[in-house]
Parts: sequence; structure tokens; C-alpha cells
Amino acid sequence: MTIRAPYRSLRGISAVVALLAIGAVGCSDVSDAVDSAKDGAKKVARQRSVFSLDIGDCYNPNSKAEGMAYTVEIVPCDEAHEGQVIGEFAIDKGKGTEYPGDDGVSAIADNRCAGEAQRHAPDTWAFPKGVALFYYTPTKESWATGDRAVSCTYTAEKSTFSGSLDTAKSLKLEQTTYLKGSNAVYEALWATQPEKDSVEDDLAGYKAQAKAVAAALDAHVKGLDGIEGAEVGKLRATLTKAAGNWKKAANAADADAFYIAYDPAFTDIDPNKSVAARKELGLATTVPADEAAVWAG
Repeated sequence: MTIRAPYRSLRGISAVVALLAIGAVGCSDVSDAVDSAKDGAKKVARQRSVFSLDIGDCYNPNSKAEGMAYTVEIVPCDEAHEGQVIGEFAIDKGKGTEYPGDDGVSAIADNRCAGEAQRHAPDTWAFPKGVALFYYTPTKESWATGDRAVSCTYTAEKSTFSGSLDTAKSLKLEQTTYLKGSNAVYEALWATQPEKDSVEDDLAGYKAQAKAVAAALDAHVKGLDGIEGAEVGKLRATLTKAAGNWKKAANAADADAFYIAYDPAFTDIDPNKSVAARKELGLATTVPADEAAVWAG
């Protein structure tokens, strides 16, 4: 299997270093040498094939960058680790028996992993800093042996974290309802983002995006109707107004009309406007840096 990151390179511990750790005995302190040897032996004993990864597994990769991967070190989630498997799926065999190519496999993983991950870890605001979505996919060689599995993981590129990110089962119904609706709104926004930077160059594309966001907002607001709380009520009112403006943008006759509706529509889905409601629901309240930067600009 190959591990690929849609956004960043993966960093990890070299397998060679792991295997040599057992023999890395210093001469100045026998006790330290024994401890080092024990740690090395434990690391080797924890090696598992990437083909055996399961949802919920916490691990340390053995490769320092994107590329071929054969084994990882499986560790208890309460220990420091670099990654956790948070979703998995099989590439549809109905798509044909030929390997779709590296780019083809990556495109499938890009499209599926975000959704698969949200089923198990829906609140990305609660993630440790620096954690991003990665995935393990079949190679041409493993495809020939029948490998179709894609393992979606959250991995910390430059650090480690402790604890499990697989929190879906521990969430209350109102928390799950809120997160499902909120995630769908931002997925609609970014998944339909036109390639053209200017509305004038692709008015139809931007109107289609506005229509998708408006539909997601309507569904989100409907879900919030069944959740009590003063702050949730305030957010519901704000999002109802936002949905109205997104609909105006979707029906704009020209670029000027689109801009007039788009400005308040975009402002009212600023993640900062949901912090109070999230606090009321017992969810994480720190806006992820990448999201905060979009609305700060």
C-alpha cells in the first residue's frame, strides 16, 4: 500500500532506526542501555502490516515521507502517537479490474475520506493542533493481489498526540445533530467552490455553490429546531437569515446582485458566530486556525 497526504507530506520514524534500536547499547550507562533495548524491542513487537489496519487503531508510521509503506507501529491510544485510523472503505470493484492509477486512487480517497472520517470524528474543532487527514491506498502491485482497501487517518505531521479521536459514540444526540448539520454546510461551501476567482468569470458556478450552501443551511436549521438553548436559538436565527441571503445569491440576475447577497451570506456563516452555541452544547469552542484565517481576511 502507499500512503498519500492530500495536503502535506507525512513524517514518521524510520523502520531502520526501529530495528536497530535493540542493539543501540551505550557503554556509559548500562541501565539506560537496557531501557533503550526494551523500548526498541517493544516497538518491534508492535509492528503490524498496513493491510491489517482497523478503524480506531492508533499508530506511528515507519516512513519519513509519502511513499511505500509496509508496516506501522500500533500503540495504545492513551500513549503518544502520530496517527489514528478514523475511517475505511473499499474501492468499488465494479469500476473495473484495472488499476486506476496513482492519481485515480488519490481522487477516490480525496472524495471519500472526509466523509468517512466524519462518521467517527465529527468535531474537527476538538482535534489537537497540527492534525490533518491522510490516507493509505493500494499500489499497482497490491491492486493486482486484490487489494482495494483505503484507510483514512488523522496524522500529526510535526508532533504527537494522546487519546482517541474516534469520539462519535460518546456524543449526545443534540451534539451529533449539530455537528452533522454544521459539517454539511461547510462541505457544501468548499466542495462546490468554482475554480474561477471572479464571479464575473463564472456566475453560473457561483450561483450553483450558493444553491448548495442554502440547501445545507435549510437542513441544518431544521435540525437545530429540535435543540433547546438560548444560544442555539440565536444561532438558528442567524443561519436562517444566512440561508435567505444564499438563496438570493443563487437567484441573482447578474454579478452585482450576487455580490450584494453574498457578502452578508458569507459573513453569517463565520464559524466564530457558532462558538456560543457550541459552548452551550458542550462542544469544542476554539475555531481551527485555517477556518479562522478565511473569515479574518
